[in-house]
Amino acid sequence: MSSMIVETKYGKIQGVKEDGCVLFKGVPYAMAPTGQLRFKAPQPPKPWEGVFVADSFGRRSPQIEVNTPDTFYGKEFYQEEVFATPISEDSLYLNIWVPEDALDSEEKAEENTSVQDKPLLPVAFYIHGGAFMGGCGHELEFRTGAYGKEGVILVTINYRLGLFGFLAHPWLEAEDDAACGNYGIMDQIAALTWVKENIRAFGGDPDNITIFGQSAGCMSVQTLLSTPYAKGKFAKAILQSGAGYPVIIQKDVTLEQAFEYGEMVVKKAGVSSLEELRAVSMEDLLKIQDEIVGELMASGKGLAFCPVLNGKFRTMTYEAAIENGAVANVPTMIGSTKNDITVTPEEAQSQHSRLRESCKGWAFQMEKLGHKPSYVYYFKRDLPGDDAGAFHSSELWYMFGTLKECWRPLTEADDCLAETMVSYWTNFMKNGSPEGPGLKLWPPCTKEDPFEMIFDI
Repeated sequence: MSSMIVETKYGKIQGVKEDGCVLFKGVPYAMAPTGQLRFKAPQPPKPWEGVFVADSFGRRSPQIEVNTPDTFYGKEFYQEEVFATPISEDSLYLNIWVPEDALDSEEKAEENTSVQDKPLLPVAFYIHGGAFMGGCGHELEFRTGAYGKEGVILVTINYRLGLFGFLAHPWLEAEDDAACGNYGIMDQIAALTWVKENIRAFGGDPDNITIFGQSAGCMSVQTLLSTPYAKGKFAKAILQSGAGYPVIIQKDVTLEQAFEYGEMVVKKAGVSSLEELRAVSMEDLLKIQDEIVGELMASGKGLAFCPVLNGKFRTMTYEAAIENGAVANVPTMIGSTKNDITVTPEEAQSQHSRLRESCKGWAFQMEKLGHKPSYVYYFKRDLPGDDAGAFHSSELWYMFGTLKECWRPLTEADDCLAETMVSYWTNFMKNGSPEGPGLKLWPPCTKEDPFEMIFDI
């Protein structure tokens, strides 16, 4: 079999060679959540015959296009054509970057040398941010061969966003009380399950998966750490700019609050049954979502659609889960940036934000619980090109090794910082510790030694 064709549980997949990797784009990990599957837990994909040619990224989950080129994040991350695949409810796809030498060459295939004979590679499973309302797994800053060069397989995913991923209503609770309000996180678990079942065929180790994410992706990681539905599906976790103890960014949406938002959707849609709600067009639901988000933001209530504390899929608040040890006992990395979300100008100036301190608080609590080590970082490089500083998401260019795609006037020192960060991240994915040859020692953060790795040029 060609090195670019892999046989999975669902059928054969053919990738394309890019940046030193074989890249499998737009692989379906679940059935399209459309029609009667809208607002339901994801279902496994149907097997296919022949070879699925994975040469183009999948459709993005439904979202309002707010990050236009004239906005800050639009200019930073969303200014190029590859990102802008169409939006569709048929969006449950993942992408896999596999080092070329992890797969059989055609010559070795002819000699019956199997990928199974090679050491299995660690797997990095990334969950994108975007306030649970935007983004996708093939954004410019994530598309990297840097992890492959370090011997790590990278997986990125799409999952349901906004009300498509997090709507709660008594109609939906009656149908499935666990899934109610948490379809987007269940999508992430479905993608993890797909990876666990199939990644060995790509040369990956199903028992060495690191989940990691930034912003809403970080909040997703914290949710996966604290729900029994994800138990045993990953070995390590990295939390970037969205988690900590005490909780600063992530909020707990109670079922009652979620029902309130869900009732707003039903009233604006003018429907009287779940069947009618499932028949409303994607475009109309996006308009309704936009109205509700605007109303709630104006009233100071924050995000309307995010993981719901429904008593089954999520049984306790994020802080209670941390305090009671109801989080997965795995090695963790956690950190924030100097000018991160929620950080005031005064905090940024002093470099002692509540968010920064909460990352150390997480590590202290993991130590108190007797959990595996937690490593803390603080990113303070002020990116050149404007006065945004070390803004929320600024570290992504560096730890993914994608500086060459960034519009900013970066320096050789930035390249060195990125190389260092890629090494730390991939070392952690391999071994559960970021340390490695030629790198500064990075011990766990403990009460006795509250060490933070500072990233700057």
